[in-house]
Amino acid sequence: MKKTYPLTVAGCQRNLPLCKLNENLTIAGFVIFGDVELTCACARDLLKLVSEDEYDYMVAPEAKAIPLIHEMARQSGRNEYIILRKGKKAYMQGSIEVEDRSITTAGTQKLFMDGADAEKIRGKRVLIIDDVISTGGSIAAAEELVTQAGAIVAARMAILAEGKAKDRTDIRFLEALPLFDPDGNPL
Repeated sequence: MKKTYPLTVAGCQRNLPLCKLNENLTIAGFVIFGDVELTCACARDLLKLVSEDEYDYMVAPEAKAIPLIHEMARQSGRNEYIILRKGKKAYMQGSIEVEDRSITTAGTQKLFMDGADAEKIRGKRVLIIDDVISTGGSIAAAEELVTQAGAIVAARMAILAEGKAKDRTDIRFLEALPLFDPDGNPL
């Protein structure tokens, strides 16, 4: 039987499967896809950490943050949000891009912002949202894209701060999540 890590976030208790990344590191797999109760509760509690007049737009990297940003937009009454894509799409004109390295992604990937979205947020205050912040690579890449577009980062938010990310003072998050050794013991 696979080991799990019990986590309570936004009033929802879940048992996260422990997933070995390499010979030295194991993480607790946190996935909100398909978990409507968890997604709605986390969106609600994250919105409590930011005032409505603090930002103009919400931005999130693809893919696991998509249901979260959608629900945050719905609950806050916002009519739109921006997704930073992992691949350039045919509809994207005048897109901008940056490289990103995530703890859960092998190698380097790119994030793209459509030129129309970049124009939309120019001079605006942006809330950057993700599901989990660990090394901070995805948030940094998102911030670089937002800055290239001429927007101002109002806040950085995530459901969980994993490992040393819990010590960061520049992010708002709901709960800390430890990293684990190969045997599943918290580091």
